[in-house]
Amino acid sequence: MGKDFNRFRAHPWHGLPTGDRVPDVVESYIEITPFDVVKYEIDKRTGYLRVDRPQGSSALPPFLYGFIPQTYCGDRVAALTVSATIGDQDPLDICVLSQQRIDRSDIVLSARVLGGIQLVDGGEADDKIIAVLDNDQVFKSAKELSHVPDTVINRMVHYFATYKMDINTGENTIKVMGTYGADHARKVIRASIEDYQDEFRSEDRRSPSA
Repeated sequence: MGKDFNRFRAHPWHGLPTGDRVPDVVESYIEITPFDVVKYEIDKRTGYLRVDRPQGSSALPPFLYGFIPQTYCGDRVAALTVSATIGDQDPLDICVLSQQRIDRSDIVLSARVLGGIQLVDGGEADDKIIAVLDNDQVFKSAKELSHVPDTVINRMVHYFATYKMDINTGENTIKVMGTYGADHARKVIRASIEDYQDEFRSEDRRSPSA
């Protein structure tokens, strides 16, 4: 057996590629499926999925949900977001639609970018990129958010508008500022990649001083 293989699993945030067709098609790490009644989230230290909390309401996410590797929501992402003062300091979130049932998380897939939902959570930019599974034949002609039925987009917006709402008090930290198309989504993705490079660039990757 040859030795040309990775001995250790790559960290999903820092070790997986963003993709070679960015920002039109991006690699995506999936944390949650549409069938999960528990919210899972990547453990930033180990790279394993951690149980975060049970879903706060009876609504389940109507999409695959995860993030784009080697992205970070910092100052550049915040500058593109109405009413945000800072990015949420997490990788850029992505929602992926597929016509077939995918019922497991901790997977990687290629997603074609269509648009996004602009959210502000307690003053922090918390964009959700909307995409479709790249090789899904049902969505092969979808290039823009307008190519997805309004009912589907409205369900996605409603989920994010309520998923952090306290069912006892009605208090909610989330403000949905609206949706946007593929052009703006590509700007957000580029900004998040630049934010990541600024935040995580190590000293040995920087150009030496003259």
